[in-house]
Amino acid sequence: MRTTVATLAGAVLLTGGLAACSSEPAPPSAPRTQAVQPVAETDAVAPAASGDQPKGITYDVARIPLGAKLSTGSSIANGQTTVELKVSGLLPNTKYGSHVHTKPCGAKPADSGPHYQNEKDPVSPSVDPKYANAENEIWLDFTTDAQGAATGTATVKWEFRKGEANAVVVHAAHTSTEHGKAGTAGDRLACLTAAF
Repeated sequence: MRTTVATLAGAVLLTGGLAACSSEPAPPSAPRTQAVQPVAETDAVAPAASGDQPKGITYDVARIPLGAKLSTGSSIANGQTTVELKVSGLLPNTKYGSHVHTKPCGAKPADSGPHYQNEKDPVSPSVDPKYANAENEIWLDFTTDAQGAATGTATVKWEFRKGEANAVVVHAAHTSTEHGKAGTAGDRLACLTAAF
């Protein structure tokens, strides 16, 4: 067994040495690409009375029924971040808003904190279009099909700060761009904990 390991190590060193002596130029380094571990399809359930919360929570069973499915994931390529949210089992032909939020889902809708912003608004809640916009936040608005399914996708020209983006929240309406209401999308109906 030891002989095999030593032989393999020698072969690797020899191969590496030959490659290092080669007259061919080294290939350019690949651009940074990273995929965040996607959150598998999760059922929306009622929040726990106390303690740890489920990954997917509905706060409004009339608009996000128990058992509705939520999943998300993101990828990074060349300094850009793409986030995708998939839903099913929601109301058919209905408009919803959705954003990445700063904190994990909690027992109350507000527990997930404000929207994640690349450049943070010094004023909270943030309704200034300078900060509350689709280039500075992740907006995943969608309209469900006749079966209550949809996908929301957003791509931005920045990467999340580690540990500061922890949930996707589904709201009652598409996101407003109106001055003084920018970034608002009505009640928080559901939440999916996802560390980006």
